[in-house]
Amino acid sequence: FVNARALLVGMPGYAQAESTFTKELEGGRAEIQRLQAQFDSSAADFEQSQAMLSPSNRAAKRKELETKSQQLQQRNQEIQNRLGQRERDLLLPMQERLTSVIEGIRAEGNYALILDLGAQNTGIITYDKSLDITDRVAQRLKTAN
Repeated sequence: FVNARALLVGMPGYAQAESTFTKELEGGRAEIQRLQAQFDSSAADFEQSQAMLSPSNRAAKRKELETKSQQLQQRNQEIQNRLGQRERDLLLPMQERLTSVIEGIRAEGNYALILDLGAQNTGIITYDKSLDITDRVAQRLKTAN
């Protein structure tokens, strides 16, 4: 058994990667909030003025709002995709290194498999604590630097 999440968080470079990602995440959220506020303002303006608009102008404004809504959703998805890729880019080198060390220990110990206790829904209720190799992996990660 190993707690990969605890090991990953303790790796050199993780705090910097997390800080970088958090800043980028906040920037993405701020952009979405700004775009949402603009859309909400346009929608409120339409609601207030629709009674005074001719049916054709009302339909045109409604269509314009629908287009803006779709653009907002599309931009939101683009930002989410970009942030997801950025998170993978920042963490992948550390995850690969961690996996390599765990694989090395698995091979040395002739373990058939190593389960991640930190993963959600592992189905593990209890286990023999002597089988936990988290400390061994952490030590190997430290000596590899």
